[in-house]
Amino acid sequence: MTINNDYLTEKSQSTSIIILTHNGLSFTKKCINSVFMNTDGNFELILVDNGSTDGTLEFLKNLPKTTVIANKTNKGFSGGCNQGLKVAKGENIVLLNNDTVVTKQWLSRLIWWLNNNPPIGIVGPRSNIVVSHQAIIPVPYKTMDEMQNFAMDWTTKHDRQGYEVDHLSGLCMVFKRNLIDMIGGLDERFYPGYFEDTDFSIRALICGKKLWVANDVFIHHYGSGSFSVNRALQTKIIQESRRKFFQKWKMDDLNEISEVVKREKPFNRERHYIPF
Repeated sequence: MTINNDYLTEKSQSTSIIILTHNGLSFTKKCINSVFMNTDGNFELILVDNGSTDGTLEFLKNLPKTTVIANKTNKGFSGGCNQGLKVAKGENIVLLNNDTVVTKQWLSRLIWWLNNNPPIGIVGPRSNIVVSHQAIIPVPYKTMDEMQNFAMDWTTKHDRQGYEVDHLSGLCMVFKRNLIDMIGGLDERFYPGYFEDTDFSIRALICGKKLWVANDVFIHHYGSGSFSVNRALQTKIIQESRRKFFQKWKMDDLNEISEVVKREKPFNRERHYIPF
């Protein structure tokens, strides 16, 4: 399908797509294949492997036109993303989970929101397994072919629709390079993962940016494919990151985000900027 001419500008800009891997090779293959199949325009793929032991690194090294960063140990989601941010050359930057499958027009439409609405700092898509304000539940598809058809139908019906939120899921976040110049990278205290995306969202809000859900973009999410842990350990990791997050921002509930942002403004580089 031909991209609408309105998205030619988005296709011509350079974009860095950063994907972290830590095992989960079957997810990674599906994700990267979908990126190559469904991403138009000028992009670079930066792959950061956090010590995989299932053949993932060997697979990544054989991919064309990619930059691969191989960590001997797991540096966590924030640490790996920050490594990718350091080498990213694009005007636009995408943080994308390796257990997602992207769809036609996904990137050009996400970037369109950034280009046409300067107050927007970060854009995210709709998905099936994601925070509630980005979720479409239930979804009608059972196969990936059906998912792609559903995504295109959804895009057509919701063309250029979107809405503001107070935090975005890290499964897919798109922003301009100048945002990290202003607020820094991801906070590595949230090791190995969870809540670093909400922290990044809050710092963008404190800096005066809006967070936006592109209602005209849907991508599939398998869910927790990047965490090769049992449920008990995963729950422990989430609880510990939640504790660190609430302690950092002196809050008890995510419903308090707007109050926290008001209290923390204006952006204080010594307090809010995260070096990477």
